[in-house]
Amino acid sequence: MSASESFETTDSSDKTTRRDFLYVATAAFGAIGLAASLVPLISQMNPDAATLAAGGPVELDLGKVAPGQQVVVRWRNRPIFVTHRTTESLQKLRDPALLSLLADPRSSELQQPPYVQNWHRSIKPEFGVLVGICTHLGCIPLFEPQPNPASPAANWPGGYFCPCHGSKYDLAGRVFNGVPAPYNLPVPPYHFLSDTMIRIGENPADSNFEFASIRQI
Repeated sequence: MSASESFETTDSSDKTTRRDFLYVATAAFGAIGLAASLVPLISQMNPDAATLAAGGPVELDLGKVAPGQQVVVRWRNRPIFVTHRTTESLQKLRDPALLSLLADPRSSELQQPPYVQNWHRSIKPEFGVLVGICTHLGCIPLFEPQPNPASPAANWPGGYFCPCHGSKYDLAGRVFNGVPAPYNLPVPPYHFLSDTMIRIGENPADSNFEFASIRQI
C-alpha cells in the first residue's frame, strides 16, 4: 500500500486511535465559537510497514486539505503537522504585534532547512509543514488556530498550544517568549512533486540538508 493513497472522510465525533500509522486531526479557522461537531475530520490510509520501518519519505496530496484544516501524518514515527493556512492567518504571521511576542521570529536557530527559512517557514506560504513535537519535553501540541481571550490560555492569539507545560507557537511553528519551550517547532525536509503533492522526508534536488542537524526535536 502506498503512502500517497486517498483520504477517507469521517464524522468529527470519531476518535482517531494512536495505533494508526497515519492519522489526521483537522480543525477550521472559522468564526470563534464554531461548534466542534461542525469541524470535518479526514483520515488517510496507512503507508506500508517497510516504508515506516526504513524512515522513508511519505507522500501527501494537499489538494484534499481544505483551507483552515490540518492533517497529521507519520514520518520516522513522528507526527508531522500539515496545515492549509488561510489568507487571514498568513497576514497575521507578518503582523508586528505578533512578531514582538515571538522568541525567534526570523527562524535564526537551525530548526528548519535553509529553503524554508522565511517568514512563513515553508516552501509555499499557504501550506505549513512542521514536526508536531514540542521542543520542551517532547509532548504533542494542540492545534488551536482560533484567537480566544480565555482558552486554551489567557489572550490566546491562535496557533499551537502544548497542554503539558503551556508552551505556545504561532501557525508557522514559531515559539513565543516566556514559555518553557526554547526553540521553534522543527520543519522536516520536504519538497513538491507537483502543484499539490508533497514528499515529506526528502529535500528538493538542489539541497543536501540533513534533518539530524536540527538543534532540538
